[in-house]
Amino acid sequence: MNQTMFNVGKIVNTHGIRGEVKVLRITDFEERFEPGQCLYLSKEGIAEKELIIETHRQHKGFDLIKFEGHPNINDVEGYKNGMLRIKEDQLTDLEEDEFYYHEIIGCEVKLQDGTVIGDVKEILSPGANDVWVVKRKGEKDALIPYIEDVIKEVDIESGTIIIEPLEGLLD
Repeated sequence: MNQTMFNVGKIVNTHGIRGEVKVLRITDFEERFEPGQCLYLSKEGIAEKELIIETHRQHKGFDLIKFEGHPNINDVEGYKNGMLRIKEDQLTDLEEDEFYYHEIIGCEVKLQDGTVIGDVKEILSPGANDVWVVKRKGEKDALIPYIEDVIKEVDIESGTIIIEPLEGLLD
């Protein structure tokens, strides 16, 4: 059975000559890039490839990763612009009131009285809290902060989110 795959990083370039790649992280989980972890390279024109992390360090806002069996730049040159992914069974259990982005995107957002606002189309992570971008019919997108004062209920099973907008939030 094919498992769903989830992106955790994008290889944006090589770094140095010893086989390191520069990765733009797309995950909140530091442990995804620890030595010994298994990732899957997905890139057009290359068969999906299983890679084991040998070393990891951070440098100027990027993750620098070296894979086992890839000792020099020639081994990883072709990985540029590839996505690093994990399989569904590698997902970590979350705490209560924590969600994966893929669980939130597509959910219908409603007010407490049942009025439909729209659907979550993307999630931004600008700082202290995430912001959910809600696509509305005939209006510009609404930006909903993921904070307790606004998000009242998230029901992943039914794909519904209930909010109580702060004054001016939906204007």
